[in-house]
Amino acid sequence: MGSITVEDAITSRKSVRAFTKDPVPKETITKLLNISARAPSGTNTQPWKVYVLEGKALQDLCAKVCAAYDSIAANPELEKEYQASYDYYPNKWFSPYIDRRRENGWSLYGLLGITRADKDKMHAQQRKNFEAFGAPVCIFYTIDKELGKGSMLDYGMFLQSFMIAAKGEGLDTCPQAAWNHYSKIILPFIGAKDNEMLVCGMSLGYVDKADIVNTFHTPRVSAEEFTTWLS
Repeated sequence: MGSITVEDAITSRKSVRAFTKDPVPKETITKLLNISARAPSGTNTQPWKVYVLEGKALQDLCAKVCAAYDSIAANPELEKEYQASYDYYPNKWFSPYIDRRRENGWSLYGLLGITRADKDKMHAQQRKNFEAFGAPVCIFYTIDKELGKGSMLDYGMFLQSFMIAAKGEGLDTCPQAAWNHYSKIILPFIGAKDNEMLVCGMSLGYVDKADIVNTFHTPRVSAEEFTTWLS
């Protein structure tokens, strides 16, 4: 593809929720990971560990997690068995964060014609997370449990670097915390060691431009609203 500026890569990046089946070359993924590895980390600890799933491995994992997800819908008590290893979201939501969350969720569902009463459609849409949104590649990121909170900040910069580099290669991504609830299935499947904690999953591939879900763009608060200037 043609050249793309850093600014364009950042501002055009979004969470893609429908991908084509076109494969992503291993060489390209390796290139993106090597670029991302230049992300800063405290005292150069480089806390990331990466598992790339594609083909049958990805299909098998998706089948296992989808089965668990469906079982919870049939028996909500089973949800207790599938808990994330860390709190990604607050235990109790409050403004303005709950307002942004609601706007995001209902704007997406509204685009897809899903109402509050459409529980089955909500389930099906959420289930697509665990099908990697049809992407040919899904990457799982882990971190050593003994590392501190600062290493999660480092990890965020690594993930952002990967997503921006992917845009530069004509690829799109969807970072997914939804996978975290199923770490008890995922970690053994990918061969992670006992000291590893799942950070998130990320779907990677080529955007399906024909799918309406990919016309969804989330708003952002302007710099004027979150910045205080002192002099």
